[in-house]
Amino acid sequence: MRNPNTVVTWVDARERLPRSSAPVAAAITGRYPADGADDPGGALGEEFWLVRPMMFTTLHWSEDGAEHRDCFVDSDGIVRLPYGLASEETVTHRAALPTLPGGTTHVVLGGDVPSALQNAWDARPRA
Repeated sequence: MRNPNTVVTWVDARERLPRSSAPVAAAITGRYPADGADDPGGALGEEFWLVRPMMFTTLHWSEDGAEHRDCFVDSDGIVRLPYGLASEETVTHRAALPTLPGGTTHVVLGGDVPSALQNAWDARPRA
């Protein structure tokens, strides 16, 4: 079996964007909303930096009809722009998603799924 671990190569989103329709791991930064009960002064909230799976696209239309260019979109339809552009939450870095365990692909469909899962569970890394 191939090594089940993967090495991630992060790319600065300010310098180079992925191809359109590429699924990526996106490092996102922003601020959680302030909790009104704990912060009556209305501070900006707590800063965060986290990783989420997203898709990059050169053109995206939001449900409200807004047009977005060169953006990252998550599974909930939330649009995030590369760091430095006008967005409450921005993508600082992006990386290619790893392949499925024990394989060389990102997707297995239909009747091939049970055997692919079993092969991954049965495989043992070589020492």
